[in-house]
Amino acid sequence: MSALPFLPFALPEIGEEEIQEVATCLRSGWLTTGPKTRQFEQDFEAVLNAMNPDLPPVQAIAVNSATAGLHLALEALGIGPGDEVIVPTHTFTATAEVVRYMGADVVLVDVLPGSLNIDLQAARKAVTARTKAIMPVHYAGLAVDMPALLAFAQEFNLRVVEDAAHAFPTLHNGVAVGKFNSDAAVFSFYANKTMTTGEGGMVVSRHPELIARAKTMRLHGINRDVFDRFTAKTPSWYYEVVAPGFKYNLTDIASAIGIHQLKKSSQFQRRREAIANRYSEALADLPLVLPEHAGPNGLHAWHLYVVRLADHTPKTRDDVVEALYAQGIGCSVHYIPLHLQPYWRDRYALKASDFPVSQKAYERMLSIPLYSKMTDADVDRVIAAMHAVFAHA
Repeated sequence: MSALPFLPFALPEIGEEEIQEVATCLRSGWLTTGPKTRQFEQDFEAVLNAMNPDLPPVQAIAVNSATAGLHLALEALGIGPGDEVIVPTHTFTATAEVVRYMGADVVLVDVLPGSLNIDLQAARKAVTARTKAIMPVHYAGLAVDMPALLAFAQEFNLRVVEDAAHAFPTLHNGVAVGKFNSDAAVFSFYANKTMTTGEGGMVVSRHPELIARAKTMRLHGINRDVFDRFTAKTPSWYYEVVAPGFKYNLTDIASAIGIHQLKKSSQFQRRREAIANRYSEALADLPLVLPEHAGPNGLHAWHLYVVRLADHTPKTRDDVVEALYAQGIGCSVHYIPLHLQPYWRDRYALKASDFPVSQKAYERMLSIPLYSKMTDADVDRVIAAMHAVFAHA
């Protein structure tokens, strides 16, 4: 084993600003959804809308996870039993499980060999009379070709909910993910994401009716915010439950972190991109397939840096993972495709041969450390470890 300290796969970058904001929140006596969450939502809206001021503005509501946000979006769209929703197999199970929450069926499709984003040709073959929606995933922080996807959705009259868990801040052809004319985009602020609130997420949409429904369903189907009810100057105890909602609100403690993470998000992205560029340059001579970078007028969020073993290398993915761990380097795999997971495999009688691109990628992929807190020495250490692994390949 390496004598150096273990270098983890991911770490959040939390500064004194976040700590002080949380302390202020704790001292205020208001810990659950309230003024900090409202500020976080407004700040997030402002950042997205400033990216493309020529496009219709979006509204945002904070939730306790991206999974909750995806569920709220599908609920607001009326997805239900008998419906089908197209989802790429190469994603985390949350993208698909929310479809089952609604009683609808998931139709998994393969991904593109370069970006590992959804393959629209595979999606085209999957459309049936029951198909009601499609959920693209901006894998690793590289945007799906949204104009093509939206044209596809319009052709088949499908609703579009973007799983943007990896994709803040991401641009495609100069347009920010979250500003396209989909029904909703949902971002994640889990601890390993490009910005964090520990746990949390944000639903954004240019459609006020969707936001209004999601806002009601976020907190038990109540038609008034708890913050409004408890802070009004006149008696305001009365409320109405208009639907059987959920408990998906984000706390002010979490939002206090998010307020300052959001301010640093561009700085975080620049550091992640610098690390990714360094990797792409330094690993180019190894027997690897390196991740795609964003095209012209694009911006990659670089949530993940995923490498794949080239066809001619004699090593296996597991060999590389074990060798990196022996050198004190953490890594992960994104993802074990849904078609291999027992629930999805057995429910829909799925075979690996139905998803050749995702299957091959999974067998040969690993994610190496990439986070804004990494030092240049950390990056050099990962590069040296990768070269050492393949020195005798």
